[in-house]
Amino acid sequence: MDRIRIVGGVPLRGTIPIGGAKNAALTLMPAALLTDETLTLSNLPHLADITTMANLLAQHGVEMEMNGHAENGGATGRVLAMRCREITSSTAPYDLVRKMRASVLVLGPLLARHGEARVSLPGGCAIGTRPVDLHLKALEALGATIELSEGYITARVAGRLKGGQIVFPQVTVGGTENALMAAVLADGDTVIANAAQEPEVCDLAHCLNAMGGRIEGIGTSTLRVRGVERLHGAEYSVIPDRIETGTYMVAAAITRGDVELTGVRTDIMTSVTKTLQEAGVEIEETAKGLRVRADGADIRGVDVMTEPYPGFPTDMQAQFMALMATANGASMLTETIFENRFMHVPELLRMGARITVHGASAIVRGMPRLSGAPVMATDLRASVSMVLAGLAAEGETIVNRIYHLDRGYERLEQKLSACGAHIERLRGDR
Repeated sequence: MDRIRIVGGVPLRGTIPIGGAKNAALTLMPAALLTDETLTLSNLPHLADITTMANLLAQHGVEMEMNGHAENGGATGRVLAMRCREITSSTAPYDLVRKMRASVLVLGPLLARHGEARVSLPGGCAIGTRPVDLHLKALEALGATIELSEGYITARVAGRLKGGQIVFPQVTVGGTENALMAAVLADGDTVIANAAQEPEVCDLAHCLNAMGGRIEGIGTSTLRVRGVERLHGAEYSVIPDRIETGTYMVAAAITRGDVELTGVRTDIMTSVTKTLQEAGVEIEETAKGLRVRADGADIRGVDVMTEPYPGFPTDMQAQFMALMATANGASMLTETIFENRFMHVPELLRMGARITVHGASAIVRGMPRLSGAPVMATDLRASVSMVLAGLAAEGETIVNRIYHLDRGYERLEQKLSACGAHIERLRGDR
């Protein structure tokens, strides 16, 4: 199994290109099931999760052609053309769904176009259970009949889905996305209340509109969908990855470096930018993106609470905790999205961090320098927080179980090495 070796203490200096958003791409790809014409996505990141989704879509009947390759360090991304002339299978099997929870996003498109979907229950994961009951209630509001049996969700509808009222009792990103893809082909109008406002949800809505959908209220908590009989093909570019952007912003800060991030969307980075500035990091917009400076900065402890967008993202909590472990003073990080997302704390403690967890909050008492140590990755964002801590630590850090990293960060070692980091991948046989 591969590992990453880091010798820390080097301030990062240089330029890092930001790739397409993993979470947006995983939502956009299932939209290919909604039409028999070609959906072409550009700025697609080269990640393990993308491959998993492609394999799932292929067994549903989607034909694919990769028309481009990553260039300039991944800044331009790849181009993937997808066409589903007919749905050849309505079943999303456990062996594929278990690898990635986003696989449940085929449920809405299969039901809307094919009238039936049989999707394995994704089960739990390292950072929490994340149940799909809100997805199912949304589809029932559109006229679907849902059965749960032998670990599978079976959804059926006679004819077309019917427009209806969907009111989510709590914000759900995946539930909003499944509801959108189902409602866009429903007969009549649908209102989705308390909809997720994440940029990835907005990206899906804009793509569906480019395919002939009629969605209003994009970017607000109330989405209005006027169903259409069919969608056509489209060409669409995936938005830049805001979590990758935030991660490298923290990398510049934790090493007290000076890095320019290119190809970013500054308007979707407001909460992270504001929080880092409060901590003493200098951030300015450039012609190509953002410049993040912390050389000579006195990084201060800042309290953070994760919230649905536009609040501070849960996917940045672990990275920010690593930064706060090197700050001057104390900070409190409160996790409100997932119930088990402090599993990186024991690993940071191994590196000398001073962190105390009380329920959903962690008190972090900063210190001048962390110490390198062997650590274990537990999930995607926790794994990259280990890398960030290693960049700032004295001595050598070995990060084990880095297959998590390959799910969400493209060319991580190369991008950091280009800015002076002493980082390398150790292959499993070494």
